[in-house]
Amino acid sequence: MTTIYIVFIVIAIIAASIRILKEYERGVIFTLGRFSGVKGPGLILVIPFIQKMVKTDLRTFVHDVPSQDVISQDNVSVKVNAVVYYRIVDSEKAIIQVESFNDATSQLAQTTLRSVLGGHDLDEMLTEREKLNEDIQEILDKQTDAWGIKISNVEIKHIDLDESMIRAIAKQAEAERQRRAKVINSKGELEASQNLLEAANVLANNPQALQLRFLQTLSDISSDKTNTIVFPFGSELGKLFNPKS
Repeated sequence: MTTIYIVFIVIAIIAASIRILKEYERGVIFTLGRFSGVKGPGLILVIPFIQKMVKTDLRTFVHDVPSQDVISQDNVSVKVNAVVYYRIVDSEKAIIQVESFNDATSQLAQTTLRSVLGGHDLDEMLTEREKLNEDIQEILDKQTDAWGIKISNVEIKHIDLDESMIRAIAKQAEAERQRRAKVINSKGELEASQNLLEAANVLANNPQALQLRFLQTLSDISSDKTNTIVFPFGSELGKLFNPKS
């Protein structure tokens, strides 16, 4: 009878010792409170009451950073939120070096987002998101390296502005478009004046060109039957085509 109890206890201990970890999971093993290794994936044995296992997930975590109030370098108040992608690369550090790597990464992402964006103007926030994403990722990656965490990507999702600031930006954009239109118009006037000057020089040096231009003009206005054309004759026509005579 005693043998049966012993066999039953042994079977129960073995059954309680069996752990199965998935391909993306790892088990951090503590033996009598001391770290003794990382195991997995697959079938592993954990001695009850002597060893303890803490599972970690090696898949990429997606953390939505809550909306943060940020004051830009040019004193504009905005609300910014972002998303952070990270994963565990060292299960031992992720469990031993920090109490909760998820909460720690979240808090660090919020403070880093505020500090980085607060050092830039509003125009830079709106036009240089890729650079800001890279700066935030680099800072987070350096600080989470001690926790065994790899920051794979950071994306700024939304930059919300007050209605008054939106109207101010719209006025600025309208003024910029008007400035560009005036510059383009002035360039067109300059090119037209240069072309007219070149045409005048050609006509002055070549009386035959002036005659051809005169005839072309007559041809153009003759298509409209409502116009009355006064055509010069005799000496007046000769003076028109040959001013030197």
